[in-house]
Amino acid sequence: AIPGRQCMAMCFFLLKQFDDVLIYLKSIKAYLFNDDDFNVNYGLAKTATGHYKEGEEHLSNVQSEKYKSEYSYIMALARCYIYNRKPRMAWELYLKMETSHESFNLLQLIANDCYKMGHFFFSLKAFDVLERLDPNPEYWEGKRGACVGAFQQIAAGKESRDQLREIALMLRNTTNPQVEYIMKLFKKWAKDNGIKLS
Repeated sequence: AIPGRQCMAMCFFLLKQFDDVLIYLKSIKAYLFNDDDFNVNYGLAKTATGHYKEGEEHLSNVQSEKYKSEYSYIMALARCYIYNRKPRMAWELYLKMETSHESFNLLQLIANDCYKMGHFFFSLKAFDVLERLDPNPEYWEGKRGACVGAFQQIAAGKESRDQLREIALMLRNTTNPQVEYIMKLFKKWAKDNGIKLS
C-alpha cells in the first residue's frame, strides 16, 4: 500500500540511506507526482544521490511556499542548479535570503560547488561576500583562485569580457598585497585587448 511505502521511505530517509528511499518512492511516483510532500522528499533523495537533473525537476514542482522557504530545500535546489550548469539561479536563491547563519552556509555551498564545477565567476561572487563577512584567509585563497579561473575563462573567450570589470571591483575589496600583482596582469591584458577597466 502507498502509506506503507511512504513510511519505509521515511525510515530510510532518517537513516540517510537515500538509495533505499528512492526504491520505495519510485514505486509510488505515478500516484503522487503532484504531491508537494512527495516531490520534496523525492527531490532531496535524488539530490543526495547525485541525480541533480531529476532532483531539480522534482524540487521545482513544489508549490508550497512553506517548503520553498525551508533551509534543506534551498540548499538542495542550489546544489542542483550548480551541478546542472545554472549557477546564476543558485546565486539568485542567495540574494532572496535574509542575512543569517543559513545564508552564510548557502554562500559557502555556492563558493565551493561553483569552484568545483568551474563556474568561477559565481564562486568569486560568493567568496567575495564570505571574505567581507569573515576575514578567514581561506576565503581569500578561494577568491584568488576563482578570480584567476574567471579571468582565464574570459581570456579564452568562454565568458563575457564585461565580467572583467566586476571581477576587478571584487578584487579591490581585498586588502591582500597579492591584489596589486593580479590587477597589473588584468590591466595589461585589458589594455592589450581594448577593454577599459575603470
